[in-house]
Amino acid sequence: MTASEKKQLMVTACKVRMGVIEGTYGAKAGHPGGSLSAADLFTYLYFKEMKVDPKNPKWEERDRFVLSKGHTAPGLYAALANRGFFPVEDLPTLRHIGSYLQGHPNMNETPGVDMSTGSLGQGISAAAGMALAAKHKGMDCRVYALLGDGEIEEGQVWEAMMFAHHYKLDNLCVIIDNNGLQIDGRIDEVMSPYPIPEKLRAFGFEVAEIDGHDFDQIEAAFAKARQTKGVPFAIVMKTTKGKGVSYMENQVGWHGKAPNDEEYAIAMKELKAQLAELEAM
Repeated sequence: MTASEKKQLMVTACKVRMGVIEGTYGAKAGHPGGSLSAADLFTYLYFKEMKVDPKNPKWEERDRFVLSKGHTAPGLYAALANRGFFPVEDLPTLRHIGSYLQGHPNMNETPGVDMSTGSLGQGISAAAGMALAAKHKGMDCRVYALLGDGEIEEGQVWEAMMFAHHYKLDNLCVIIDNNGLQIDGRIDEVMSPYPIPEKLRAFGFEVAEIDGHDFDQIEAAFAKARQTKGVPFAIVMKTTKGKGVSYMENQVGWHGKAPNDEEYAIAMKELKAQLAELEAM
């Protein structure tokens, strides 16, 4: 990608992070940590990788995205809003009664959401089903699914991986957000899924291991995914939970709580400073 394209992605990712903070602060609840760790991935998917149309969210030929780790909906919503699916100004209505932006994605209410998720381990099965259906229908679309590294402790995930390989779903790209923390602590202490890439390869996937905050590496991984034929593809991205907000980074306590007034002010000050620095580049 060009330097200009990379700069724009970095600017947009910062705005997505600001949206995460606005949403969780407005809700007084939610999951900022894993939303922030995946903000660069959300940005790349919706602003570079995926074939979507904000004016026609149900476009039949679109690429599909399934947020298997559905609790990080604030990150997805922020990306969708910045992409034009709905107003950025609506992000603070997260989890409010009557809002179409609830705590987990709802495909019946939220423009741009392709699958309702929240029960961990189940989203990847839906994504695999979508990929198989697309093949049966001869559709030229791809399906992307984002899972948490704690989520892959669920057994159903590996049934879906086996299914994806058996049916040669080379139109499916699975992304694992390896930020190392889940709600109860470090993943290697709760129920270690390591080594993740080796497990995926054993289930028949082609695998790329990347820094999930490096847009050049993200781009290269998705290019390799599109070139891979006959088997599904997985990207294991190493990330920092709470990325972009100093006091949230690598802190398990920020898995599922919202910033208070003081914390909100600090987070927004930091992110606005980052945005100004990026825009001045």
